[in-house]
Amino acid sequence: MTAVATLSLPRQHRIPSLAFDGRTLSVVFVVGLVALQEILTRTDVLPAGYFPPASDIAAALVTELSGPTLGTALWNTMSTWLLALVIAVTLGTAAGVLLGLVAPLEALLKPVIEFLRPVPSVALIPLVVLTIGTGAQSALFLAVFAAFWQVLVPAIAGVRSVHPVGLETARSYHLTSWQKIRWIQLPSMLPYLATAIRLATSTTLILVVTAEIIIQMPGIGYEITMSRSAGDPARMYAYIALSGIAGIVLNGLMRRVENRVLAAQGLGDRT
Repeated sequence: MTAVATLSLPRQHRIPSLAFDGRTLSVVFVVGLVALQEILTRTDVLPAGYFPPASDIAAALVTELSGPTLGTALWNTMSTWLLALVIAVTLGTAAGVLLGLVAPLEALLKPVIEFLRPVPSVALIPLVVLTIGTGAQSALFLAVFAAFWQVLVPAIAGVRSVHPVGLETARSYHLTSWQKIRWIQLPSMLPYLATAIRLATSTTLILVVTAEIIIQMPGIGYEITMSRSAGDPARMYAYIALSGIAGIVLNGLMRRVENRVLAAQGLGDRT
């Protein structure tokens, strides 16, 4: 019979382990990419005319921060984004509740939903320009169209995820239709809607910026196009970086809201 002895080093002599969380690794990875781009551009591996150094992009962004253009562009984009998100969530939730409660109506409209849902909003830009014009309403419509389906489908699933015990309780207490929706359906929908709204947040921002680039409406996308036309790639990438930063911030805020909703529903924190 052999005995295996395990050797353990004293605490002060143990090799410290590097414990990185997901956010730290993400930051390190992004910083590494930025440094690599800076080196490749400075050494002429990448053409500076198309890929200006990251330091020049940062300098252009700082310059824009001190001017009036960036604030106006950011306001135009964010106001259209917020309005589109509110409209899409309101319409998607209302339609989802209706279709979730009335199964025959959902079966009747399902072919239309399955036909329209995969249609890319960008493909509708020529039609939207011809019918609505080139104003802010065009970007608003495109963003609402894309985000509406992301809210509608989870809303339908959320309504139908109600536990049978809850429905039986509602019947035993003779709750009205509105009371059932308020106290039974809506709480059941919240986890589905929280995730759907977070996804719709990014979708609406993408569509608004895309519409500004193609239709040339005032906003971040318009400044990207104007910078490219003026031959100022550093400024162009600065506004592209700004749109990315806005997306990260909005997604982070919506994820916090989603985690709070999930925690309130007893589903725990989800990242």
